[in-house]
Amino acid sequence: MTPAGSVGRALVVAGLVLVAVGALLMVVGRLPRMPGDLVVERPSLTVYIPLGTMIVLSLALTLILNFVLRR
Repeated sequence: MTPAGSVGRALVVAGLVLVAVGALLMVVGRLPRMPGDLVVERPSLTVYIPLGTMIVLSLALTLILNFVLRR
């Protein structure tokens, strides 16, 4: 494969990954908060720290990538 073909393929894959991540973020935004998520509310400030969500996503992505990339 030529270098230009490799770059083109990498750009297509990167674009598909960005579309998938964008779609995932749209879906995750509608989900209810998980028990491990922290919310700090003040009169003029709200801070949301999704610890439980990050742990679950990390475990799920680790399992998926282990199955997909296993050789």
